[in-house]
Amino acid sequence: MSTRAASTIERDTKETQISLTFSIDGTGQSSIRTGVAFFDHMLDLFTVHGFFDLSLTVKGDLEVDAHHTVEDTGICLGQAFKQCLGDAKGIHRYASVILPMDEALCQMALDISNRPVCVFNYDFPKAKLGDFDLELVQEFFQAFCTHAGISLHVSILAGSNLHHISEACFKALGVCLDQATLVDPRKKDRVPSTKGLL
Repeated sequence: MSTRAASTIERDTKETQISLTFSIDGTGQSSIRTGVAFFDHMLDLFTVHGFFDLSLTVKGDLEVDAHHTVEDTGICLGQAFKQCLGDAKGIHRYASVILPMDEALCQMALDISNRPVCVFNYDFPKAKLGDFDLELVQEFFQAFCTHAGISLHVSILAGSNLHHISEACFKALGVCLDQATLVDPRKKDRVPSTKGLL
């Protein structure tokens, strides 16, 4: 299988300046500096478990809070993912996983459909881990799915430790996207849709 080209996204607004390079066909290498340590950790987990490569630097208005940094990173990563995928010929398209992280258990299913929707069957509490507002987990996923063209369903089946629950979500996203973007030799150059187009 030929390696799909990496994608580079630059975003410069009054709230964030982002430089991101992403590769679907990577080795799990990352260089991530968003200014939000917990978010860096989550993105590193996503990269490693998805076998992606991700280089990311963000300068955001953290004096306000991390909202714009997290949301805009999701936007840029979604755009890069969609660019890397191209016409999506030959991919599996669908994937699901039930992923444990100690006492936490995350169920995730996704469809690379070009019909974005993000359904979270879990309400993150209004709490912080370090400087990270936990409600931003869902904000990141929403932004990513919207710009990547992904239909995503997430359910937390068990868990009490909020770090573990968050970690399970980001790991599961990496694992699912890795599975869904693998090229199936039976499909060869076919777009995985009866329409002939995603």
